[in-house]
Order: sequence, then structure tokens, then C-alpha cells
Amino acid sequence: MTVPVGGANISDMKAVTIPRLGGPEVLTVAELPPREPGPGEVRIRVRAATVNPTDLGLRAGGRPTALPFPYIPGMEAAGTIDAIGPGVAGRRIDEPVMAIVLPMRPEGGAQQELVVVPNDAVAPIPDGWSYVEAATLPMNGLTVRRAFDLMGLPPGAILGVTGAAGAVGGYAIQMGKEEGYRLVADARMEDVQLIQELGADVVVERGPAVGSHIRSAVSEGVDGLLDAAVQGSEVLSALRDGGQVAAVRLWNGRTERGITIHQVAVTQYAANRRALEDLGRLAAAGRITPRVAATFAPEDAAEAHRRLEAGGVRGRLVIVFSH
Repeated sequence: MTVPVGGANISDMKAVTIPRLGGPEVLTVAELPPREPGPGEVRIRVRAATVNPTDLGLRAGGRPTALPFPYIPGMEAAGTIDAIGPGVAGRRIDEPVMAIVLPMRPEGGAQQELVVVPNDAVAPIPDGWSYVEAATLPMNGLTVRRAFDLMGLPPGAILGVTGAAGAVGGYAIQMGKEEGYRLVADARMEDVQLIQELGADVVVERGPAVGSHIRSAVSEGVDGLLDAAVQGSEVLSALRDGGQVAAVRLWNGRTERGITIHQVAVTQYAANRRALEDLGRLAAAGRITPRVAATFAPEDAAEAHRRLEAGGVRGRLVIVFSH
């Protein structure tokens, strides 16, 4: 049976909602009824939830859906277990956890005070990490894990990373070092020190010619490349013949010289609890570091969207719920 919240008033909860398509100004904080977890599910009292590019697309109509309004954005959260559904073992009320959340469902995404998710989408918060820090790990970390698993590069391989100063790119560098890769990453001049501190072996100038910059630094070409900057076919010149690209958005370009393009969809790892727990262990050991750019109250979600749309964010923007 469902384990209730002891003495808590859960008649309504606060949620960031998208009542209609449009610009950041359409975002509204609403009071909505939570639901109880079903079999194999848990409910999390959310302390922090990130803002990511998927939220911008959902709000602006770039992710068509037949779901009724309002939408609730957000793909990752951290908080405490609030209720436990039938058939779930090994969880306890008030356990600190992080989770990946899929917003394209009737109950919406992570930016709500009480969110129900499958138990397999949940892992303990890493020791030493705050709720805000832990909220930044699931989606980006699992995106990198999925990319690495698709490419299957051996230790000693050369991996290129574009968008290295962003959240996905930064984790790709740190996690790539754990895999034993040699890392070649891009950066603006002001980000070079950050990228070196994350663990890149070679740093090249970012921009529209990034493929040729990488090839100049690695004459034989990289074995694989994670294109977090979404530069498409521009990166192909960086690859050796028969190399591999992991694309985090839809690949609309060509390919050449036997280069394989892998489309990375984090939704394919949304129930990969083992991978999420492994990320937590890396984080607890200090092998992955938090990537928090700024925090916002739910009422300031529109400002978070504007900042993300403006570009140049180094890390994640996080909505913080006070309880």
C-alpha cells in the first residue's frame, strides 16, 4: 500500500506551469493537486529542479504534444521521498534522492513540489552534495553515459567534446577521464582555465571552425566526438575515418568517410537506475563536480528561461522550492 506523508497537508502543491505556448512571460506558478504513487513508483518532495533546453522547446512549441495544458516542465529533480507506491522495496520516507523526470506525460515534469516517478528513475543524493547540486546531475550525467555507451570507445581513445563549458560538455570531460580517454575540448578564451581544470588534455578555440581546430591539434583525427554544442556536420573534419559522433540533438547534416552518427536520447536511460547510482558514486568520490550556474524561485522561472535563451550559461540554472 502507499505510504502516506506523516501529518503533511498535501491538498495542493506549487508547480511551474506552461498554460499556453509563447515566450518566457507565459510561465505561471499554479496550485495543483498531487497524485499518489502507483505500483513501482515513488513520490518526491522536490527541493530543487533544473531548467534545461527541453523546457524552452516545450514552452515555445518546439516539442509538439497532444497533452492538455498546463504543461509542467523540468527533467531532473532532487528532494526527499514523500510517499512509496506498492511493490517498491528499499526506499524510506525522507530519504534524500535525485531523479530524472520525463515531462511529456499527463502529470508533467520536475518543476513541482511533489512529483511521482518510477522507482528506477531514482538514486540517492551523492554524499556531500546539496539538493541544488544533485538536481544538476541526472539528465546531463545520463546523457553522457548514454553517449559513451553508444560509441563504445576503448580506454586510450581520443574523444573530442564541443560545448565543453556547458553542463553536458563538462561532465563529458570528467567522465571521459574516468573512462581513460584522451580529451580534446573547445573553449572560449575566458573558459580555457575551467576546461583545463575539468581535465581536458588539449583545448582548442570554439566556434564554427571547431572541427578543423581539433584536427589541427590531433592530426590523425579523434576516435569519437560528443557534439554538445550541436554543430552538426561542422565537426566531421575532426574525426578519423570510421570515427563516431554522439549527437545530443537531432542530426540533420550529412556524414562522410564511414563516420557513424549516434543519436543520443536520454529518455532511453530514464529507467536506468544502475547508471544513475553509478553517477552518484562518482560524484560522492569527487570525480564529478557540481555545475550550478544560478538559482531561482519558482516565481522567477521566466527569468531563468530568458537567461538560458541568451546563451553562455556555464552549468545549470535551478528552480528552488522552499518547504
